[in-house]
Amino acid sequence: QVQLVESGGGLVQAGGSLRLSCAASGRTFRFYGMGWFRQAPGKVREFVAVINWGGGQTYYRDSVKGRFTISRDIAKNRMFLQMNSLKPEDTAVYYCAAAGGISWPPREEAEYAYWGQGTQVTVSS
Repeated sequence: QVQLVESGGGLVQAGGSLRLSCAASGRTFRFYGMGWFRQAPGKVREFVAVINWGGGQTYYRDSVKGRFTISRDIAKNRMFLQMNSLKPEDTAVYYCAAAGGISWPPREEAEYAYWGQGTQVTVSS
């Protein structure tokens, strides 16, 4: 059994920063990659960033490159998303997820087996 729990969401003004955290428990050795997705109101859930759990490689969607940084602490089974220069269009529920596949980078929801419950990020203009 794997559990993922996000934290760190909130309300911030445009240009501000937030740091999301995802705590993983259970059979984390099965993880190939851990990623962040987001879903804005009325929109489909979209890929944001992913990190290779073992090697640390990262991959981002274009709209967050240079603003968001994904990282992980293997010893603590935690993943982070540092979000800087936030924009109103970043407003969404952010989900962390764990992938057990072998293709890189895993960008599709179907490649992720485990999901957290989500944390709301709201960026005001």
